[in-house]
Amino acid sequence: MNYWLVKSEPDVYGWDHFVKQGRAVWDGVRNYQARNNLKAMQAGDEVLFYHSVTKPGVVGLARVCKTAYPDPTVADDPAQQKFGWVVVELEPIMPFEQPVALARIKAEPMLANIGLIKQSRLSVMPIRPDEFELILKMAHANVAL
Repeated sequence: MNYWLVKSEPDVYGWDHFVKQGRAVWDGVRNYQARNNLKAMQAGDEVLFYHSVTKPGVVGLARVCKTAYPDPTVADDPAQQKFGWVVVELEPIMPFEQPVALARIKAEPMLANIGLIKQSRLSVMPIRPDEFELILKMAHANVAL
């Protein structure tokens, strides 16, 4: 199993929207590295859902339920099709008891090399198993680790 982090602006598509929908086509990714990360996702992989911009932090856990396929939002645009944009489908697993704020992630020495900090503009990124487990512990702890 692999672990991932996806970012979304909560005012555009937040955790509450995701839960209400019950399943999401993760579309609109227009960065080559993020696209390649989508292509690498496998069904059953776990995904941290991150709210960017407003109160940045990890707010919930999701799962990949369908692997990469061509992005339907570019189906009628040959100029965009040539880039091989893809989507995956995600389903929510659980919200976090408390969001793990970006400030907390940055303050944690064990997360100093996490992609969220090193490549802050990337919207879809892999997470190492130890980083994933630590963020889960932080989300369910009553006090900071």
